[in-house]
Amino acid sequence: MSTDNHSFDAATAHQYALANERSPSQQIIDVVTSWPGMTTALGSRGELSFRIGRREIGHLHGDTAAHFTFPRHVWIALRREGRIERHPVFIDLVGPAARSIQAPSDVQAVIDLFRINYERLTALAGARR
Repeated sequence: MSTDNHSFDAATAHQYALANERSPSQQIIDVVTSWPGMTTALGSRGELSFRIGRREIGHLHGDTAAHFTFPRHVWIALRREGRIERHPVFIDLVGPAARSIQAPSDVQAVIDLFRINYERLTALAGARR
């Protein structure tokens, strides 16, 4: 009678890896909070907002969605590229936006969207000095 220790070890290793993966929101938080000047704040609806100074660059709703506000021309370009969706509360407005987090590729897409606002707001702050 033979036992297949290799398959047991592989299955155990796979389960261990899954248990120790960082959640999508934690992966995003780790990257975004590493940028100079970034802070976080909890909102009244459980969202985690990311701020540079007093300005919010966007916020996370757990592991499922991120919300942003972009200037009109940026929003239109991002929407045309399929990188954002309409905000579920402000469905008729140009500016408020959402991005669902459903796949690993969405994590980087959300980070990229936060980065767009981060760079835009740091450039504005630098121009005011």
